Amino acid sequence: MTIATALFYLFSAVLLFAAFRVITARNTVHAALFLVLAFFQASTIWMMLEAEFLSIVLVLVYVGAVMVLFLFVVMMLDVNVDQLRQGFWRFFPVAALFGVFIVLEMSAVFMQAFQIGGQTAAAQVGGQVLSPAARAAAQIPNTELLGRVLYGAYLYPLEIAAVILLVAIIAAIALTLRKRKDSKSQRVSEQLRVRRADRVRLVQIPAHAPAQAAAAATDKGE
Repeated sequence: MTIATALFYLFSAVLLFAAFRVITARNTVHAALFLVLAFFQASTIWMMLEAEFLSIVLVLVYVGAVMVLFLFVVMMLDVNVDQLRQGFWRFFPVAALFGVFIVLEMSAVFMQAFQIGGQTAAAQVGGQVLSPAARAAAQIPNTELLGRVLYGAYLYPLEIAAVILLVAIIAAIALTLRKRKDSKSQRVSEQLRVRRADRVRLVQIPAHAPAQAAAAATDKGE
């Protein structure tokens, strides 16, 4: 057994354990942390399979953004787990049926993929020669090849999708923005346009006024 094979079995075992603990942990925060661990193990497996882009995206997007946000939401909401567990065994048969159905579908897809992969490997071993274009594409890393396709052949659809997402973000902010009367904020433009006359007021006080006030205080003291 090689080192790569041993690491694959190790990461896979930790991934299965973390996935099992996600659905069996009694604490919601612990389940979210186990899900983060499962994402990390899947990322390492993808890295071993030379799918660097998927590995980095899984860590940055799901672990770094989605799961951290989900963890903070769970901690702030203080979800009552006992109330959520009510009626669990009543719906368990239906959930188990759907789970078995999903496992059978995934098994069928994986078995077909393994058969196609085995036939391709057998054809290559049999002496089939790859074309120069296929040989050149096989030498390019996955991330670079994906970047060439994404920003080359699909550049305009990517830009259109980015503009649509930007419009959706601006619309969501505009629809949910509410001005509060008790909130205080600074306006830098008004602070830069301010003049001395707006902030400072000169008041002329007679010179004998303090002396008269002091004399009146002395008379009251006597």
